[in-house]
Amino acid sequence: MRTIQFREAICEAMSEEMRRDESIYLMGEEVAEYNGAYKASKGMLDEFGAKRVIDTPIAELGFAGIAVGSTMTGNRPIVEYMTFNFSLVGIDQIINNAAKIRQMSGGQFKCPIVFRGPTGSAGQLGATHSQAFESWFANTPGLKVIVPSNVYDAKGLLKAAIRDDDPVIFMESEQMYGDKGEVPDGEYVLPIGVADIKREGTDVTIVSFGKIIKEAYTAADELAKDGISCEIIDLRTVRPLDIDAIITSVKKTNRLVILEEAWPFGNVSTEITYQVQEKAFDYLDAPIIKINTADTPAPYSPVLLAEWLPNSDEVVKAVKKVMYKK
Repeated sequence: MRTIQFREAICEAMSEEMRRDESIYLMGEEVAEYNGAYKASKGMLDEFGAKRVIDTPIAELGFAGIAVGSTMTGNRPIVEYMTFNFSLVGIDQIINNAAKIRQMSGGQFKCPIVFRGPTGSAGQLGATHSQAFESWFANTPGLKVIVPSNVYDAKGLLKAAIRDDDPVIFMESEQMYGDKGEVPDGEYVLPIGVADIKREGTDVTIVSFGKIIKEAYTAADELAKDGISCEIIDLRTVRPLDIDAIITSVKKTNRLVILEEAWPFGNVSTEITYQVQEKAFDYLDAPIIKINTADTPAPYSPVLLAEWLPNSDEVVKAVKKVMYKK
């Protein structure tokens, strides 16, 4: 096993797949000459050249459309958005073309494309640069949505995404690019649509994904001091959703808390809540609690931002509430 940074895992996954398949190319703002805005494509221009690692203008709608069109001629593009907030400029191509090509062509065209980049808040970047759109994309039939929370998962899942014949939204975090973790020396690929139990427990199930899951780990450590055993499930893939893993855990713990960095209305945790009450209502010993951001645009003030984001204290309170403990 080697210890590498999250950004290095992303770079390794792309590079390994590009060596394996010449139809794969990377395009986006500053991915080539600058080695990526977050250095996630460092060295790739030197290895693969300007025809396969392409710097684009600041024109997300344009280069998203070029990439989608190129899948029809046999290419497998990776499109990097400097932040998924900027994907809104190109969202017409993602929703109305990439997600629908296979169905609208009667299966004549597939669309093997990965749209990747950071999601969610990353400190004091203001309301328009701090948004989480996982539930937006997951709401769209034809798209797969992956949100890794660690180095190992990021590399294995990105390789799977690049090999997939359907469009995949791969969402990272600016605050995780420097995170370190172990990866195997050899090649490995993780399956899309399979959640992972990061910590086994008996008293309550905590479901989360992406960088905010770190708050669940902190809360679980604190709750363990009070003798409360938390089972933590990392979704890894938002769509397809591994609801079976959640149901199996809830049948064991009888309680569920969902932690998600997203606005509270109509998000991923809302869907999980519905599916669990539909499929495992009789196993619940307490109402499900979901923890989200405040229902406002993200504030710039660091004090307000800390209040806006979910944190481990909220997770502790929620767990104790479903345990009927003070």
